[in-house]
Amino acid sequence: MGCFAGRFGRVEPRRAARQFATGLLADLEVKTCWQLAEQAGHASPDAMQRLLYRAVWDADAVRDDLRQLIAGRFGAPDAVLVVDDTGDLKKGMHTVGVQRQYTGTAGRIENSQVGVFLGYAGADGHTLIDRRVYLPASWTEDRDRCQAAGVPDEIGFATKPELAAQMITAALDAGVPASWAAADEAYGNSSVFRAGLREHEIGYVLAVSRSHLVPIDGGKTRVRADHIAADLPASAWQRRSAGAGSKGPRFYDWAWLDDVCTDADPDDGGRHSILIRKNTTTGELAFYRCWAPRPATLAQLVRVAGIRWTVEEAFQAAKGQVGLDQHQVRRWDSWHRFTTLALAALAVLTICAADAHDEPSDTRLIKLTVNEIRRLINACLIRPISDLAHRLHWSGWRRRHQARARQAHYTRRLDLELQP
Repeated sequence: MGCFAGRFGRVEPRRAARQFATGLLADLEVKTCWQLAEQAGHASPDAMQRLLYRAVWDADAVRDDLRQLIAGRFGAPDAVLVVDDTGDLKKGMHTVGVQRQYTGTAGRIENSQVGVFLGYAGADGHTLIDRRVYLPASWTEDRDRCQAAGVPDEIGFATKPELAAQMITAALDAGVPASWAAADEAYGNSSVFRAGLREHEIGYVLAVSRSHLVPIDGGKTRVRADHIAADLPASAWQRRSAGAGSKGPRFYDWAWLDDVCTDADPDDGGRHSILIRKNTTTGELAFYRCWAPRPATLAQLVRVAGIRWTVEEAFQAAKGQVGLDQHQVRRWDSWHRFTTLALAALAVLTICAADAHDEPSDTRLIKLTVNEIRRLINACLIRPISDLAHRLHWSGWRRRHQARARQAHYTRRLDLELQP
C-alpha cells in the first residue's frame, strides 16, 4: 500500500483500501465486499462498497504506481510484455461488458465478461501490471446501456488487440523496460497489432493460427503456415527448452525460417521470421510470427515464446489466490477499482516470492511459491477474527439482507405477472 497510499485524499478510503487488499490475501472462501468487510471487523459492508462505488480515488493512478513498483523490482532490458484475455462467467445482462461471447475460461460461448490484461516478465519474476475491460459492440452501440453502467462517454468500441496495444504503449511511455512482446493467436493474427509493436521498435514472438497466410516471395505469394511446416526436412528441426516447467525443462522441436519475406514495410529496419514449434510427443505444431529490430538468435526467440505462458500462471494465481474473478460489481469504475486492488495483492505475493528466492535456502526444499507465500502471510500476519459476537452479528446481517432481497425479487416478479 505504501507505493500508492498518497492516491487516497482521505484516511477512510485509504484505510479501507488497505483492509480490502489484506482481505484479498486472506484465507477466505469467497472474496466479495461482504466477506472482506467481515474479515476486516466491520459491522456492515458499507465501507468496502463505498470504496468501489463512491469514494474519490483514481484507480488508473494507482495502477500507474503499481506498474512502476513492479518495473522497479523486476525490470530488465530483455523483459517481455505479455498480453492475454480472460473471462468471468456472469448471470444477467447489466454487468459492464457482459454478453454471450467466447471465453477460454469455459472453453465455449457463455454469458461472460472479458478483461484484457498486460503481464510483465522480468529478471526474476512476473505478474500482471495493467487491465482493460472489453466492451463488445452490443455495448458501445447502446449509449444508454453504457451510461447506466458508468462507462465514460469517450469510450468507444475497441478490439482486444487494440486494448492490448493501448496498454503496451502506456507501459513503454511510462518507461517500463522491455525489449519483447508475446501473445497468443488472437493478437498475433492482427497485422495492425504487429505493426504497432514495430513502430515502438519492440521485438515480438506472436502465435498465429495454422491457417495464417504467410507472405513469401516479396509478398507476391501467401502460403498457409501449416503448409510451410509440411515441406520442412528433418534437418530443419532443433530441440530446445522453452523454459522450466513444473516437471523440468519444457523441450520442443523448433524450426526457424529467418529468410521469410512479409507484407510489412521493407524499410522498417528489422528482421522478420517464422518460428514453428513441434511437440516432441504428439507432433502438434504451433506457429509464430517474429520480428526483431536487431539481429536475434533462435535461443532468444524460443525464450520469448516460452515466457508467454507466464500470463497463464499469473491468471491462475490471481484467481486462485487473490480472487480476481470473484468481484460482484456491475459498473465500469467498480470493475477497474476491484481489479486494480487484486493486482496489488498479487504483486505483494510475487515480490515476496522473488525476495525469498534471493535468500539462501535449504537445497532439499523447493523455492517458496506464490501459494506458499500467501499461506505464510495468513499464518503469521493476518489474524482471523475469532470473536463469537462478531461472527453471529454477520450471520444475522447476511440472513436479513438475503430475506429483503428475496422479498424484493418476489414482489418484482408478481408485478410483472400482473402487468396487462
